[in-house]
Amino acid sequence: MTARELAHSIVERLRAGGHAAYLAGGCVRDMLLGCEPKDYDVATDAQPARIQELFPDAISVGAQFGVMLVRRDSTQVEIATFRSDHPYLDGRRPSGVTFTASAEQDVLRRDFTINGLLLDPLSGEILDFVGGRADLAAKVVRAIGNPWERFAEDRLRMIRALRFAARLGFRVEAGTMAAIQSQSAAIQQVAVERVRDELVRILTEGGARRGIELLDEAGLLLHLLPEVSALKGVAQPPEFHPEGDVWTHTLLMLEMMGRPTTTLAMGVLLHDVGKPRTFRVAERIRFDGHAEVGAAMAEEICLRLRFSRRQTDQIAALVRHHLRFKDAPRMRESTLKRFMRLEAFEEHLELHRLDCLASHKNLRNYELVLRAWNTLPPAAIRPARLITGDDLIAEGYQPGPLFRRILEAVEEAQLDNRITSRQDALAFVRAEFPAPRSQASSSSSSMSEHDPQQNADDAANGQGS
Repeated sequence: MTARELAHSIVERLRAGGHAAYLAGGCVRDMLLGCEPKDYDVATDAQPARIQELFPDAISVGAQFGVMLVRRDSTQVEIATFRSDHPYLDGRRPSGVTFTASAEQDVLRRDFTINGLLLDPLSGEILDFVGGRADLAAKVVRAIGNPWERFAEDRLRMIRALRFAARLGFRVEAGTMAAIQSQSAAIQQVAVERVRDELVRILTEGGARRGIELLDEAGLLLHLLPEVSALKGVAQPPEFHPEGDVWTHTLLMLEMMGRPTTTLAMGVLLHDVGKPRTFRVAERIRFDGHAEVGAAMAEEICLRLRFSRRQTDQIAALVRHHLRFKDAPRMRESTLKRFMRLEAFEEHLELHRLDCLASHKNLRNYELVLRAWNTLPPAAIRPARLITGDDLIAEGYQPGPLFRRILEAVEEAQLDNRITSRQDALAFVRAEFPAPRSQASSSSSSMSEHDPQQNADDAANGQGS
């Protein structure tokens, strides 16, 4: 059963039980725009206890706010009771709600007109109490009622307004934008996890460039990502970056991203975040060490926004290694293979491709590494070890820091195809690292010279001097 089929069946059962029921919110907006909704929500005058009667397996996900969840296999639909909200005291949720039989009253508490439409899926009738259809046609994101009040109720709505505008290609109505600009500093009152999730959606749902530009225009970027705001006006050497400053370069990359992973999107956004701190002018503009500085900054940003450790490590790695492609033509085979071992290397490839297309447009290094990535089998990039520490002990080497040096040297020779077997590896070690054996022999000789009992034994056996 699809989500749409489940939503329709829920409406039918509610109607059969004597209740009003409609599809509501974003699913109606998307259907009217000709898009298949990701999620379906149902709004009804049935209260939670009644919903539980009609759907015994319904799960309460916010019964105090009148929200229940119905699941069928991997599909789910939220059912929300018509309500009016009590005052918002924490800038996130109402202090309480009053259930109502009025669909119009329920719509008036919602965020934006384009999300305030109700659809009867059985008749096709649309209920529009707030001018949502006109705003869809005009491609406008407009707050319902007083925008200052809507954003004071839930500060996160300020980012959501910009996300909808960016993803849908809409403009933000002037009064709505003015309300965001006047309250932008209050975004810092919102839990960072909620902010992070909205930022990720801006970057990954389409329209990333427009989303970041709108965050900047609204004054939110300076409060959320001041390190990205600092990219504006940072000049770059025109011979490598004819497109302009670091801000322009980053926006161009965001524009070309498509629908990236979270880590790639954040890597693109932050790949040059170290440039403002490393800017200097010598014979030309330079950003010495900006990849390393930027990686440290990216990690700080990700920790601040509470990304997972895995995501943080990958985003920082994308920033740290994004310049290494310039050395690809001069890399030894072993170095290139180790480079391609980086976690999710396809993301490193894509970031570099976008970096080139948004600047000098020279893809030679990208194509060189891409060919190696596509032609070398995994076993060649990450081959099985030819020898282990046990083999070194058997050869007479003492465990210690030298072990690591020896095994790394063996692996490098293997990656360069200079050795291919265990026998080759042992012969390589004996040739390249003879010191431990010679020291053992020297030690034995020294003991013989200074051990009186051994000298006496030697003399008794006819071996004295």
